[in-house]
Amino acid sequence: MSLNLPWWRAPRASAPANAGLQLHGQASALAAAAAPSAAAHGLRLGYGGKPVLQDTDWQLQPGQVVGLLGRNGSGKTTLLECLLGLRDPQAGQVLLFGQPATRLDDAARARIGYVPQQSDLFEELNADELLAYFRSFYPRWNAAKVDGLLSRWELPRDIPIGRLSGGQQQRLSIIRALAHEPDLLVLDEPVASLDPLARRDFLRELIEQVLDRGTTVVFSTHILSDLERVAFQVAFLQAGRIALQAPLDQLVDETLLVQGPERQLMQLPADSVLARHGERWLLRGVGESALPGGLIAQKPTLEDLFEVLT
Repeated sequence: MSLNLPWWRAPRASAPANAGLQLHGQASALAAAAAPSAAAHGLRLGYGGKPVLQDTDWQLQPGQVVGLLGRNGSGKTTLLECLLGLRDPQAGQVLLFGQPATRLDDAARARIGYVPQQSDLFEELNADELLAYFRSFYPRWNAAKVDGLLSRWELPRDIPIGRLSGGQQQRLSIIRALAHEPDLLVLDEPVASLDPLARRDFLRELIEQVLDRGTTVVFSTHILSDLERVAFQVAFLQAGRIALQAPLDQLVDETLLVQGPERQLMQLPADSVLARHGERWLLRGVGESALPGGLIAQKPTLEDLFEVLT
């Protein structure tokens, strides 16, 4: 059987980070001290004359767990595919481990794990056959982890993949991405087909991967409660750019969601306004006692942040 595979499915056979709340693009001394696992500079891409990415800059530091948030159609999948060199931007560049994403050497390719939004498994193979095939391409393959996950997630090993449920296929995609212990793990809606218990188990495995190996993880999801469990940082994609990336706990602790009449909102210091959505404004560096009368303030939830920042 001949299989023509993109690099992230079969490489050629050979051998935390930012602290503080800041607008994306304002580098901290701590971030500058570490070489990023991935760095996108000035990405531009559009379809049919409609811009999707617009001079997008983004960096992922070693050991970061970043949740990528954006509205439907905002370009999350496009950004992740550009980040991995699977889609060529019309302008800009991506570096992975210091190498151009579209010209990675074999050693760099073997350091990346990817779970796409749509399953791409070979439906005629069973789980054992699929994983044995991929194992031949990776010198760093954790067979014990694979066997443990197959058993714990109760995945049948001898049934053709095409006969597995959508959730089972997604679990198998995740196992394949984790098996070679990547240094950069990119997941596009990885839990969309999983039930709550399977999602919880996967998220636990994800955290262990990060804590044990210092893996850089970026994942998009529309299930905000899952993101709150594991994402140390969140990045918001808005109008084709990363509008803000920050540690989630600091973003919640150090900001204030304010709403009220526009006349009162316009009295707020301009440099304190992170984002606005109608009559709901997100502020930093301002206490409730300093607000003009007539405004209502509260600590934002992640859902509030999603609404205002995307």
